Amino acid sequence: MTASTPSTVSSPPTPRPARDSFWTRIAAELAEAIGNGIYPPGQRLPSEHALAEQFGVNRHTIRRSLASLCSQGLVRITQGSGTYVEDFAVDLVLGKRTRHQQGLAQAGLRGSLEVLHEQVAPATAALARALQVPVRSKVLVLRVMGNAEGQPLHVSERYFPLPRFDGLAAVVRETGSITAGFAAHGVADYTRRESRITAELPETQVATALRQPASRPVLQVESLNVDPAGVPIEWARAWFAGDRVKLTIAHDEH
Repeated sequence: MTASTPSTVSSPPTPRPARDSFWTRIAAELAEAIGNGIYPPGQRLPSEHALAEQFGVNRHTIRRSLASLCSQGLVRITQGSGTYVEDFAVDLVLGKRTRHQQGLAQAGLRGSLEVLHEQVAPATAALARALQVPVRSKVLVLRVMGNAEGQPLHVSERYFPLPRFDGLAAVVRETGSITAGFAAHGVADYTRRESRITAELPETQVATALRQPASRPVLQVESLNVDPAGVPIEWARAWFAGDRVKLTIAHDEH
């Protein structure tokens, strides 16, 4: 009887690294470098070509890695300029007296408001209730960008009753301040009656203005400001870049 030859069991082939693992590994290494300060806040990362050579991969893989970092809020990608480490998160206080420039000054930053667009429009029913004006009465609509140290922090749509605030847009364009616009129209002081905060994914126009991907949430704040007599003077809806802004609600203002 012939002895049978034991069958040879071959070892499974060593798996080749999945292509997806390259970009995730590179994204993790870059995130670690950012966290360790190798790439400090505000610094431009090496070019896609330089990173591709550094990691021994193609530029498409690098683009996926950078897109992942961007979606995490660690970097921002500026078309035609490069990829930059996000450089600050501002703590803004929403209180009884909320002022853009004053809030930034408290954080040690300089900033202003930029008017992107202005128009006169009829008040919708909801807006008329908020501003206590007749439905379809004329209101001034300003689309405004709030900046700090050259970074967009929020973009907003602001509504003011007319004719009370005729000419307000010109003052805001000149001064970069809604407060200065109110002062020029006889409102020396004003307070915030309410703020409503929600998180949502931004529309494309908002994401573009904030220089962030549409897949990254923003903080939406709806607010109503009133004059010393309690008369509404402004209703606004603002979208804050969620990775650059922390909103603090102040309850102790007088």
